[in-house]
Amino acid sequence: MKQPNKTSRTTTSNLPKIGFLYLDHVLRFFDKSNFKGWPDPIESVVYHWGNDKARFIREVKQKGIDILIGNVPATAYETFREIARELPDVRFIPSLDAQFANKSKENVTHFCRKHDLPIPTTHIFYEKSEAMEFLTATSYPKIIKKSYGPSNYGGYFVHKVDSFSEASALIGQKKYYPVYVQEFVPMAADIRVMLVGHKPICAFWRRPPTGHWLTNTSQGGSMDYQDVPKEALDIAARASKAAQAEYWACDIALGTDGKFRILECATAFAAFPYVRDWIGQYIMWMLAEDTFKKPFIPLFNWEELGKIRSSLLRTMRHITFGEYTPSYDCADSLAMVSREQYPLLPVELRDGEEWPSEYWNFQDNYIPQSLSRHIPDLHLEHQEVGLEDAQQDDSDVMQAPQVSYSKVELEAFLAEIKGVGPKMIKDIFATLGVEGLTLALTQDPEQLMQVKNLREKKRDLILSHWSGFARQSQLASA
Repeated sequence: MKQPNKTSRTTTSNLPKIGFLYLDHVLRFFDKSNFKGWPDPIESVVYHWGNDKARFIREVKQKGIDILIGNVPATAYETFREIARELPDVRFIPSLDAQFANKSKENVTHFCRKHDLPIPTTHIFYEKSEAMEFLTATSYPKIIKKSYGPSNYGGYFVHKVDSFSEASALIGQKKYYPVYVQEFVPMAADIRVMLVGHKPICAFWRRPPTGHWLTNTSQGGSMDYQDVPKEALDIAARASKAAQAEYWACDIALGTDGKFRILECATAFAAFPYVRDWIGQYIMWMLAEDTFKKPFIPLFNWEELGKIRSSLLRTMRHITFGEYTPSYDCADSLAMVSREQYPLLPVELRDGEEWPSEYWNFQDNYIPQSLSRHIPDLHLEHQEVGLEDAQQDDSDVMQAPQVSYSKVELEAFLAEIKGVGPKMIKDIFATLGVEGLTLALTQDPEQLMQVKNLREKKRDLILSHWSGFARQSQLASA
């Protein structure tokens, strides 16, 4: 991935070329005024949905864009993972890995589990029968949420169920896929924390109305900015660093048991214009730190800004703070050690992908058990099968058919990959076998790391080829 030029600049020609990523019918998070002082023209590229991927890629290349800035909605996330691979020299801000949690609540769960961040106990089911079995035996109340979708504004897709009958009726009516179930945690309140460069820059409480459990202001909740606890800020900063996100937001619940748990986290969040200005100034400094001054955003600034009525805060722009500099009356001064608890940090680029869709896109890749193609029982080959036996109950069907793979097919697949030679293929089968390799390719790619001399880059290469191979096999078996 091409790194922005960070040598000393006397002209604007050395600055990376910035472009804004926009999508039809999607509200725009940034505009040029958020990047006040950027001396070069800023391009914009609009994705028009449908079959627009190839045209979008051509336009980015034609405009010579180095940095593409903007969030991607959940419904376009997988498409933009493909687009990002087609534009290896373009840096996406935030990266598609940083936006992994934007796509779904399921992805938030995977993200928090991997990075040991506190969340409510969560169960995710792609098989309806497994979900019903769990809900029959579990205790109540439970929370059932819609995991995927374009929006969950206002908590309208979050449901509290107090019994199995309520849960069963809800699933039958809503048909949420997957079935996403969390323990109900009685909340005293929750806290929204916004961060830039892993530094909290705004935080506030959201408290439920008396007798209710949802804290959303659209549901009657109230908000205030005072005395946000440091533990919540610490959790949000840990999550931001784990995501390697230039900007980030966390919703953190404070339970009546005194424990903090992440409910939501993402790079996509509602923010006042002055917050978007701060993000823009931070990105300018990060891309050209020798040209632009590092923004100074004091901790707990929200306690003072929160005293301003919200209607005015929505119009305020380019808020800046003066940083205190101690004075002295002699030629010598003591070197000062910064005691800043949450320094504003640049985001370090990582090699490769943390969340490759070949594995982590369960919504599209999961194959229901009911559609698995089984090896036929030769003893039944010539027996008559009644129509009632051939009919299939599709109540649990949610995805495309699964294909089982033979050793010959898997060997042929591996042999097509440049860099995977006969010796490695032999080692893969010796270590994993046919079933183990199939499991690794379809569910648990970390199993590939057991193979001698197979490293992360080779694993990712195998997975990137697997997506196309699996899709062709499914079409052939349909």
